[in-house]
Order: sequence, then C-alpha cells, then structure tokens
Amino acid sequence: MSNSTKLAHSLLRQLIEVGVSDFVVSPGSRNAPFLIALGEAAKKQIIDLHVKIDERGAAFFALGIAKASKNYVAVICTSGTAAANFHPATLEALHSNAKLLVITADRPARLRKTGANQTTNQVDIFSQIKTHDLSTEINLKPLLIGGPLHLNVQFDEPLISEEKNDWLAGVKIAPTKYLNKIGGKLDLTTGVLVIGHDRAGFTVDEVNSFAEELKWPVISEDPISFPQAIAHTSLFLTDSKIANELTPENIVLIGRTTLSRGTNAFINLCNNLVVIDPRVADIDNKREADLILSSLPTEVTTQKSDSSLWQKASNIAAAEIESITWSEQLAVVNICKVLANETALFVGSSRPIRDIEAFCKPRNGVQVFSNRGLSGIDGNISTIFGIAKEFENTSAILGDLTFLHDISALVNRSGENIRIFVLDNNGGGIFSTLPQANADNFDQLFGTPHNLDLENVVAGFGVKSTTVSDLKGLQLHLSKPISGLEVVIVKVPSRSTNAGNLKQITQRVSSAVRIGINLD
Repeated sequence: MSNSTKLAHSLLRQLIEVGVSDFVVSPGSRNAPFLIALGEAAKKQIIDLHVKIDERGAAFFALGIAKASKNYVAVICTSGTAAANFHPATLEALHSNAKLLVITADRPARLRKTGANQTTNQVDIFSQIKTHDLSTEINLKPLLIGGPLHLNVQFDEPLISEEKNDWLAGVKIAPTKYLNKIGGKLDLTTGVLVIGHDRAGFTVDEVNSFAEELKWPVISEDPISFPQAIAHTSLFLTDSKIANELTPENIVLIGRTTLSRGTNAFINLCNNLVVIDPRVADIDNKREADLILSSLPTEVTTQKSDSSLWQKASNIAAAEIESITWSEQLAVVNICKVLANETALFVGSSRPIRDIEAFCKPRNGVQVFSNRGLSGIDGNISTIFGIAKEFENTSAILGDLTFLHDISALVNRSGENIRIFVLDNNGGGIFSTLPQANADNFDQLFGTPHNLDLENVVAGFGVKSTTVSDLKGLQLHLSKPISGLEVVIVKVPSRSTNAGNLKQITQRVSSAVRIGINLD
C-alpha cells in the first residue's frame, strides 16, 4: 500500500474517531488519497461527504456547517491555487472562532521552489493560522482545541494504491465535546449589558443565564435571539443627548459591536467598561477596556438597574416605526416576525443586519447566523447551504450584491428547505447612507448597479424564484411553507430613497424620544 494512502487513512480515521462527521471536498489529483478514502467511509455511512466543484464555495459551505453544528468540519482540496481559494472562509473562521478544519494536499517538500507543476509554498499560506506541515502520521486530537486549524499534507507518488484494506475496521467514534469557557467572578453596581451579534461564541442560553444574574437593561445587536432586549436602541442612541441621558456607570459588552456607530459611541460614554470575549487572548489582544475577561462569569454581584426610561424610549421609537411604508425595513420586519420556531435565519452583512437591529421587535425561537467575523459579503449563499444541513427549515435575508457575489453556489445547490429573500435595490444600498454618498461618480464606484432581472438570473440555474414588490405580495409568500430551495426577489425603493427614509425615521424617533423622556 502506498505511503500516501496510509497517511490519508491514518489522518482521516483519527478525525472520524474524535467525531468529525462532515467532510467537504473538491475534485483534484493531489488530494486523491483523501477523496478515495472518504468515498469508502461515506459508502459505509460513517461520514457525510459533500462534493463542491469550487474551493472558495466549498470552504464557506463547510464554515456554515461548522457554525451550525459547533463541531469541526473538514474541507479538503488539491494543491496550488485551490488552497488559496480557502482563504476568505478561513479568515472568517479565524475572526469568529469557528471550527473550520482546512486540509490542503501538497507535493513533497523537496519539490518546492523547483518549478514543479501546481506547487507553491502552502506552509503558513493562511498567515494568522499555524500550518501543520505533515509528511508522516501525527496525533491530531491535541490540535483540535477550537478555532480554525490548517493541515498541509504532503503526498508523494504513487497517490493511488492498488492494494486494498479495510482501514475503517473497528473504528470507535467518541465525539469530542467543545465547551465554552465559563467561570469567574464579577462585582459591579448598576449598568447596561450590550450583546454583540456573535455573542463572542457563547450560546444564547449561556448569555441569558449571565443576563439574569446581572439584572440590567439589555441591548442586543441580534434582537431575534433575546426577547428581553430593549428594541430600536440603534435608532435613538444616534442622538448624543439621549445617549448621555441613558449612560450608566458600568457597561458589560459581550463580544464585539460592529453594526451601529450610535451604540459604539454610547459604550464609550460609560465610566467603567467590561469586555467579555475569548478572542482577547489572541486575535483581538489589543482591545481596550477597564476590565477584559476571556470567560463568562458565573458568580455575579450587581445592583438591579432601572429599565423604565429605556423601555419608555423604546416604546416611543416603536410608535414612530409603525408609520413606515413599503421599504427594505418593512420587508425585514415582516419576514422576521413570522419565522417559525426551531428554524434558522442567516442575515447578510451591510443593510439587512442593521435593519433587523434597528427595526425588528425582539423575540426568540430562531437560531440566527451571520458572517460577522469580518463582515464580508462573499460566500454567503454557500454558508447558508452549510447551515441548512443542520435544520429542517432555513431562511436568509441578503442584499442583491451579496447574493450576486456568491451566485455560482447555485450550481452546487443544496437539497434542503431554504428560502432566500433578496432585497433588490439595484446595487450597494449601504453606501448611500455613508459619507461617500456625495462622492463624484458615486454610482460607478460605490452604488454599482447590476441592472439585472434577478428572477431570470436565478431561473437560469434551474432554481425556483419569484418576485414581490409590495407588502401584500410578501405576506402572501410568507404564508406558504418552505419546500426545497427557493429565492424570493424583494423589489424595494431605490437606494437614495431608502437613505432618505432612514434619515427621516431616525430624526423622527430622536425628536419623539427627546420629548417623551423630557429632554426638550
């Protein structure tokens, strides 16, 4: 039996025995020892094998499964540029501390820098993730400690062995349990709890238990997961006078806040900031706060904080929001309020995730995902397909450019029940709300209108699609069960109209809240 086949069998058996059950592969030659062995394991129904022709999409697909399952998922490719295509998803995994196991096949080290075909230096190709460059067997279990991992495996000729053996005989699967770091003491007076969208990797239940001990008002970038959160804070905290009135002595921040400038400015107003995030130990080790913790405290001593003024401001904002007409915001609100319990929701970056934070009523029952490690718009459809492997029904809300950026994922589409809502304002809507909105050649440089009939584009991939352009049409579609993959194109007002509407509603909320809490 060839040494390459033996090495592949050893590494894969170890992974299977510690509970890695999903393997995502792309076709290639140098990774053939892995592919053949995984085909045998899948035939025995020991693993789930997913074949994706595009390595970039494959890595995001694996990332989606990893985020939803909270387990390591292996993504495997051949040598050369194939490995480089893993980089975007690997960066997202690094910054979101996701369990992505990247395995790149390689030629022997002696062939590097010799001009050998399809050969480059793949060691430390993902510069912030250590490469384990392997030509012989090693013990993998100590390496699987959470966060992304890179194995670069040197396979020499012959890659394929004529000799067969039952390398899976007697395999014993004992899944590793990956637990968040919980424990420690926290002693404070009154304050506000702010929860970043990714919760620093802690579960909703873990954060809820901590919040109950804290007894403070809660601000959450993800209101779909925390029904006790104060709604619409990102709207009224943009007003510095309101923010100053509500500023507490202490703020505890779980994770990162990346959506609202108003929320970040509010956080900076407090006298004592406590940051809780395991990433401060490595990837975010230059974060600043009065106290930085890498674990979620379980022994909490605080004073209960009055939330009445917060709730009053929230209720006033909610009353103003009731008057909004057909728009991206109205579409997002109606989608989120009817999502069934025990389902998944993926939210794209840029405007959709900010509209949920600002306009949606807090609730629970839905598991919310997004790629907020680096907030990219790449690979979102592939990530959705991966997440959907873990749920009976999955919904997603994406902007049109985010959708088009990963449109090739529809070639290798998933068979799960997935409904993707695409907010179509013909371009990059978030830029119309930023300072560059007044730049020369704005549309060419930032707005980037696609001028496409997205329903026809989707139909070209053989995927079910429909277009809605008003609330009645959207609600009609929301009343139907999700069956297979479908894309709903939601036609909304222009980007400039949306920016103007956002400015007006923010000003109305600000004015009403000021009056309501006696600041004017």
